[in-house]
Amino acid sequence: MNFQNDIMTQSPSALVSIREKVLNSDRISEEDAMYLFDKAELAEVAQLAQIVNERKSGRRVYFNRNFHIEPTNVCVYSCKFCSYSRLMKHRSEGWELTMDEIMDKVKAYDNLPVTEVHIVGGVMPQYGLEFYTDLYRRIKEHRPDLHIKALTPVEYHYIFKKGKVSYADGMKLMREAGLDSIPGGGAEIFHPEIREVICKDKCNAEEWLELHRVWHKLGMRSNATILYGHIENTFHRVDHMRRLRELQDETGGFQTFIPLKFLNENNEMSHVPMTSVVDDMKMYAVARVFLDNFDHLKAYWPMLGRQMAQLSLAFGVDDLDGTIDDSTRIYSMAGSEEQNPAMNTQDLAKMILDVRKIPVERDTLYNVVKEYHQEDLELADIRGYN
Repeated sequence: MNFQNDIMTQSPSALVSIREKVLNSDRISEEDAMYLFDKAELAEVAQLAQIVNERKSGRRVYFNRNFHIEPTNVCVYSCKFCSYSRLMKHRSEGWELTMDEIMDKVKAYDNLPVTEVHIVGGVMPQYGLEFYTDLYRRIKEHRPDLHIKALTPVEYHYIFKKGKVSYADGMKLMREAGLDSIPGGGAEIFHPEIREVICKDKCNAEEWLELHRVWHKLGMRSNATILYGHIENTFHRVDHMRRLRELQDETGGFQTFIPLKFLNENNEMSHVPMTSVVDDMKMYAVARVFLDNFDHLKAYWPMLGRQMAQLSLAFGVDDLDGTIDDSTRIYSMAGSEEQNPAMNTQDLAKMILDVRKIPVERDTLYNVVKEYHQEDLELADIRGYN
């Protein structure tokens, strides 16, 4: 496809300037990003995003074999957008797993070739510093090769404050116990005028960013997210991505950016209408162009649904997360299209191949495990996680 000729047709001068920056691998400005959100046509932004994506990943689309564990959905915080957690006064409506129950969930995958366990949940006093360092050690003792991607800065901020340790000392303790990487949750929207309304109780933007900075300085990797499509506007989205881009310039520790769509069922913001598919795809496309120092852009398929996740591959996305399993309830409780969020490797590979992309199984750090082709699906008997 000749992106250059397509974009030039009836393009305003601002878009021509942005296009030239993208073709020359130059960084676009915050004003450019605002223009792409507010003025550019979706097809125009998609073409720019694909230029960046093809430069970074070619036709490859990544996924991994992972499973989720959510120790509890009871939480001391009351985020207005959250459909998942239960406050302490309603804790009887939630769940609280013991250490042994969590380990039983880990052991359930002993005979399966998963490479990552993703642990995240509510914030509770009993899930503190000692609990998680002990948990990480037990997981590593049981299965040393399993990558532990666990807890957001929101959880670590609370744990370290309660444990009276600094971010630096706390993250060192977690790394020594076996933590391998940090997921990107809890970022929501960084700007204080939005954060004050939707999640004022938990750690602020500076604290979220500082925890990632400390982790990166230990030589470790993490992800980053944005929760979009509620009361924020274009400026807030761009401001959020700018802060991430600046930290990435400083540390280089982020692996992937994950836009998370606000879902409005069963929460205090149910009156806020959800974004359209056009806005969803533009969010991915603008992020791919603006975050030039992020190697990967992920669509979390249990949130979007399989068809929309597949569509996102035309808007700069090069990662669909993983096989997951049906234990992840965060998005199904908020009204996700996926009420049984699990796909096996055959499902994921076929979904990617159907749009003429190349499925690549990765580990958490994007080392290639296997590249799939159509003949693999035709000749191999892939069942479940096999």
